[in-house]
Amino acid sequence: MTVTATEVVIARYSSYLRERRGVTPSTVRNYVGVARAFLSSREAAAGGLDLGRLDAAAVSAFVLVEAQRSSVGSAKCLVTRLRALLRFLHLEGEIPHDLTGAVPSVASWRLASLVKALDSRSLARLLRSCDRRTRVGRRDHAILTLLSRLGLRAGEVAALELVDIDWRSGELLVRGKGNRQDRLPLPADVGEALAGWLARGRPRCESAFVFTRVRAPLGGLSSGAVSQIVRRACQRAGLPVVSAHRLRHTAATEMLRAGGSLTEVGQVLRHRGRDVTSIYAKVDRLALTAVVQPWPGAAA
Repeated sequence: MTVTATEVVIARYSSYLRERRGVTPSTVRNYVGVARAFLSSREAAAGGLDLGRLDAAAVSAFVLVEAQRSSVGSAKCLVTRLRALLRFLHLEGEIPHDLTGAVPSVASWRLASLVKALDSRSLARLLRSCDRRTRVGRRDHAILTLLSRLGLRAGEVAALELVDIDWRSGELLVRGKGNRQDRLPLPADVGEALAGWLARGRPRCESAFVFTRVRAPLGGLSSGAVSQIVRRACQRAGLPVVSAHRLRHTAATEMLRAGGSLTEVGQVLRHRGRDVTSIYAKVDRLALTAVVQPWPGAAA
């Protein structure tokens, strides 16, 4: 099999990220994905990789094309990962000039739009799409319940261990970003969904993780597998496909609509600062409409 010039550079870049930068395997995959897309597009457009002739115009053109089909968050990740690649290429002498400054920034305005969440009816359809007569259905229902009720991230669901569930105290230990650990109350419906999976779904295996595969090889799920469960549930329910993170927004929205405060939302979602939680300040349009007062002197 012929190894392309792009794959040669990718192999060196992967080793650089792992061995010299100490990047985790999952992050390496993300950074390499952008690197492969950029280098492959360069190779196709120029009839060869020819990095020595790479210029700022080519870098900007790639970002503009990719950003048009990405969300703001994805575009920001794209430019960060592209800058890392260009820095590597310059350090390795592949390109004569540091082109990181040629990568355009992605503009965004905090609080400029409403947070997108599933409405109550769609959420109910999503949960009902799981056939709880089967092992897979019980597992998927428990995962969707955790995501939509407690606002856990996909990686936090995947990292959940059996010892993290304190049935006696009714608490759940969540292993979050930056090795942070928080305890959350275990609502009755979440506990029932977990118990259904553990008692009548989870295969007997040596894995320490709550959620596992149901067929060999048995073992824990990745965050990507958790996200895929959400996508499949959307397809079964006949809903537009959403990410696992959309269910985190849904959890926050439902808390607010039930009368919870922004402070309580921030505590459950484990935000580090109030500015992060503030994106939900205008999430409930019905509640906002209720507090709008007519302008004094306006015609009836």
